[in-house]
Amino acid sequence: MTDTTDTSKDLGSPLGGPAAAGLAARLRGPMDRTAVRHLVPALLGLLVVCGVSALLSPFQNLEVATVATYVCAVAGLTVLTGTNGQISLGHGALMAAGAYGTGLFLTELGWSLAVSLLAGTAVAAALGALVGAAAARLQGPYLAGATLTLAVGLPALANYRHLTDLLGGENGLVVDSPPPPEALGPYFPMERWQAWVCVLCAVVVLVLLADLGRSRVGRSWRAIRDDEVSAALAGIHVARLRVLAFVVSAACAGLGGALLAVVSSLAAPGAFPLALSLSLLTAAVLGGLGSLAGAVYGSVLLVLLPNWTGDVADALHLSRGFYANLPLALYGLALVLSMLLFPQGIQGALIRLVRRLRTRGSGT
Repeated sequence: MTDTTDTSKDLGSPLGGPAAAGLAARLRGPMDRTAVRHLVPALLGLLVVCGVSALLSPFQNLEVATVATYVCAVAGLTVLTGTNGQISLGHGALMAAGAYGTGLFLTELGWSLAVSLLAGTAVAAALGALVGAAAARLQGPYLAGATLTLAVGLPALANYRHLTDLLGGENGLVVDSPPPPEALGPYFPMERWQAWVCVLCAVVVLVLLADLGRSRVGRSWRAIRDDEVSAALAGIHVARLRVLAFVVSAACAGLGGALLAVVSSLAAPGAFPLALSLSLLTAAVLGGLGSLAGAVYGSVLLVLLPNWTGDVADALHLSRGFYANLPLALYGLALVLSMLLFPQGIQGALIRLVRRLRTRGSGT
């Protein structure tokens, strides 16, 4: 892990001309190695998932696609909370912004899938800039309360009488999901195509966030998280970088919401309740704050745990009213156990396990 004490060197001073050229020459080698280190395993993972998807059922491919959508949102929240130290309880609303934006661009304007996803992401990023600017000087419970208001209020705008014709009201906005390209053949499964698109987007998000975390901006974020006063004295523009962290995190959440709308063919207020924002934060904590791999683990639990509990409830013949709330109860229990047994989340527990195994192996 990069030492944050090095971030105090000239972080606030602009560079230009020969100085910038010299710095670029010195950093080009390390940056290239960092990009390759992140890109190679990402491409391998993408190829593996695409290959395995051919063996999965349509429902399982939809689960893979849904996991990938949440990976985007949880990874962005991991950067905001784990790397920069800001807490957000409103990322479900940012997902809703991306979902509705993409739905309107696809359905009403007839834009292509790629352009609509980018435009929906930009809508969420713009909203994140507004929220980040308003909350740049808020911390702790005050920031949590401000983002909580966003989570409660924004999805409710779909029911506003002047917007119901545009956004569909309580029933939501029907999203026209584009079919697979003709190059894949006339019988290529829609669910597999959606899984490919979502996993590709998730991989791109993870690679970009990993590179950003090792950049000058990422080191500045960690410096602010560790000691805001010292970071400011070192020349770091704290408020500006807090807003930037919110914009990046909001863009990731918006992309996740956009993909979720495409997968489900619907953008509705009921898909982005307050419980979703809390579940995203829980997934980030369970996986390991500050760890992008942890975002993947948390997203898998977020999607598969309700299905697992449903299967168990059916096997035990439990009432529907009982097991409808069972996933949230298990999330809470898992969060408590995580804080007691492995505070650094699943990723932290895996790292400790690997270190112990290496220690035992070297001891023998």
